[in-house]
Amino acid sequence: MSATLVLALAGLGLLDSTSFGTLLIPIWLLLTPGRVRAGRIAVYLATVATFYFCVGVLLVLGADAVLEAVRAAFADVAPTHLRIAQLVLGLIVIALSYRLEARARSRAGKPGRLQRWRTAAMSGAVPDGQGLDRRDTRGGGVRGLMSLALVATALEVVTMVPYLAAVGLLANADLTWQVIGGGLAGYCVVMILPAVLLGAVRIAAHDRAEPVLQRINDWFTRNSAKALGWTVGGIGIGMVLNAVIALLAEPA
Repeated sequence: MSATLVLALAGLGLLDSTSFGTLLIPIWLLLTPGRVRAGRIAVYLATVATFYFCVGVLLVLGADAVLEAVRAAFADVAPTHLRIAQLVLGLIVIALSYRLEARARSRAGKPGRLQRWRTAAMSGAVPDGQGLDRRDTRGGGVRGLMSLALVATALEVVTMVPYLAAVGLLANADLTWQVIGGGLAGYCVVMILPAVLLGAVRIAAHDRAEPVLQRINDWFTRNSAKALGWTVGGIGIGMVLNAVIALLAEPA
């Protein structure tokens, strides 16, 4: 694996670390009143990382077949037409980024199921869709934390653009399965690393770290919708620019 690919994966992993499920929910858990339960936060982050890793493996397994099918389907299509289609698709992605940002803004600050599951997970209750009365006497909230992690990551599957880009880089790099697996695992570690560091600071500094975490939470809450729009929009802009440059470079 080249140094360029490693740096690209690390950058994408850090970008992915600022998402709702990988940073905001861990901060919520760290801001829960009372003593910080490091084991429960570890369960949450481990579940998130495992989910991402499994999704990545499945995507890589299907990547070769999909790429071959796409190449076969468009083998007889003129390159100019493909570039025009790429240009149109890029414009659609840019338009989609505005829609995603608007939807994220409309949902910002509204209490919902994830907030109730956060309370349940840290208190030891198991959310049952009706309330928080039923207790998990066996798992002490572990099942609730795992459910919270799975729901949060499943909701982000359609917008995990950095991870899809990372999987695409690995799938096209002609690497062995061992190296691909190591790359996916490393990506997942980088992705949860900021939350792990914040957790360590919270445990070491106790209440002194709470104002800092609250400011980080407030900032990301205000700007998460904009970050999502810029991330998706940036992909679309890259597609458009690549298509335009290729079209201009083609001989007349």
